[in-house]
Order: sequence, then C-alpha cells, then structure tokens
Amino acid sequence: METPAAPPASEDPQVNEGFSESAEDTQIVGTPEPEQGEEQEPDTFPRSVVEKLRKENASYRDRAKQADALAERLHAALVTGTGKLADPTDLPYDPEHLDNPEALDAAIADLLTRKPHLASRKPVGDINQGARPSASGDVNLLAMMRGGL
Repeated sequence: METPAAPPASEDPQVNEGFSESAEDTQIVGTPEPEQGEEQEPDTFPRSVVEKLRKENASYRDRAKQADALAERLHAALVTGTGKLADPTDLPYDPEHLDNPEALDAAIADLLTRKPHLASRKPVGDINQGARPSASGDVNLLAMMRGGL
C-alpha cells in the first residue's frame, strides 16, 4: 500500500489559506494608510502633565539615591560595631550583610584570613601611661630629700 504523495506547498490549500500574491496583499496588516487630506498626529500629552511626571520621577530618583547612601552608612556602622576591622570601608558593601549578621561575620572572617593586616589593633595591657589608682596625690619634696634621693 502506497501512501498518496502530499501536494507541493505552493498547491496545498491549508498552507496557502488566507495568502495571495497580489500587490494589494503585500501591505502590512493593521496599519491603515493615511488618506491624503488627513495627517496623523503622534500621541501627545499636555506640558503640565509631562512636567508633573518628570518632577515625580526626579523625586523617586533622589529617594533611591538617598536610600542607597543610607544603606551604605548602615553597612559601615554594622562593620564598625563588630570591632574586627580597623577601617569599616575595607569590607565592600553587600546588601545581604544588612539582613544577615552571619553573612556579615563570615565576610569579615574571610577578609581577615586573606588580609590579616586589616584587623583592628588595640593596645593590650599596661603601657605605663595615665593616672594610677595606687599613686598618692601628694608630692612631698622634703620626704624625698630625707629619703636620700
């Protein structure tokens, strides 16, 4: 049993349905041609509406810039609060650090393993400066001279 051969695509009525090769059908569907006496005007809005929208968008851009600056300041304050870094700007800003303190600690630990010289250095112990509670406040020169100094 042989199957009938399919007609060529140019003769197939299902393929060519709705299509013809006349010059009238080569125009793009959905774009009517303007008539000779008619001019098409683009969609325009009143100037006041456009100015209002521009001001509104400018205020949103300013708010976004301010929010970004405040987020970076908060990040620096959180890094400073840990006390692990000498300079809080050594750790690059990451918005994930604001919501996740574990991620912040992990990022600081990773930075300090790669660059230990960025760690906070605080003097520890007695550096022999400042007032001491055991020292008496009275200086007696006569007692010093009698003591053989």
